[in-house]
Amino acid sequence: MTYEQLIVLHAIVTEGTFRGAAERLNKSQSAISHMLKKLEAEIDIVLLSREDYRPKLTSAGKIFYRQTIRVMQQMNELGSLAKTLNAKQEAEVSLAIAATLPLQPTLGIIGRVRSEFPATHIHLSRENLSGLIERLLSGSADIIIATMDGVPEERVEAVSFADVTILPVAHPDFEPAQSMHMKSATEMQSYTQIVVADSGSGALTQSKDLLPGGLRWTVTDTVAKKEILKAGLGWGGIPEHMIKEELARGELVQLNVEGFQPRQSRLFQIRKRDRDVGVVAQAIWDDLIGTEG
Repeated sequence: MTYEQLIVLHAIVTEGTFRGAAERLNKSQSAISHMLKKLEAEIDIVLLSREDYRPKLTSAGKIFYRQTIRVMQQMNELGSLAKTLNAKQEAEVSLAIAATLPLQPTLGIIGRVRSEFPATHIHLSRENLSGLIERLLSGSADIIIATMDGVPEERVEAVSFADVTILPVAHPDFEPAQSMHMKSATEMQSYTQIVVADSGSGALTQSKDLLPGGLRWTVTDTVAKKEILKAGLGWGGIPEHMIKEELARGELVQLNVEGFQPRQSRLFQIRKRDRDVGVVAQAIWDDLIGTEG
């Protein structure tokens, strides 16, 4: 039994399919299936039932999986301890945060850490989509707060941080906002969708909530996107926390679009397993865990 096999089991259970696990772990579906079968053979227990479309934990599998979660948590804690014991105060720590996340939860942490370690320069950036994981994997960010989309789970340590709700909205005078009946994707293709550009280089491009074949206007950040939506020049998804006041005043209204219902996006604090951790980066990491929402 190996730790990698436990990661595979965890990915299958959390993603709900072998295909989803393969995409998360950046492995082939056949490799995922082989590793699970090898684990089951080694422990002589059938962990997952394959009778339905989605694999389900067997009775024995549920008990084994609960212990798997504990082992993975203990491994993460052990790895963090080892890194802390070898840690040195860094000259610079880089933190990259998803542009959809409110900054407030992290600002207090950064302020406290700066007071305790004034000699360390803290670099904070806001990134979109694959720009976050690209910065982490390239080594230009010590910690990111992002979704797990496209993240090689076996290479990182990740802790759930917060949920962000994305709402499709437009100005009340925008034609699709005139009624609440569901608009089909075909109907919406003639209306301009405002989207935020991926801040990555393109090697790990991600896309979320894009209408296939529709008109599109790409902007660099969510603040510009919100202003364009308020001006009635298009429609698009915006984090709910960014538009609460506009919704309350009626300056923006929620749309009812096929395939674009309100979406909850789970964000994680993530760091590479093989990267040396200094005392400042560890302090930020530990404080972030304490703010999980």
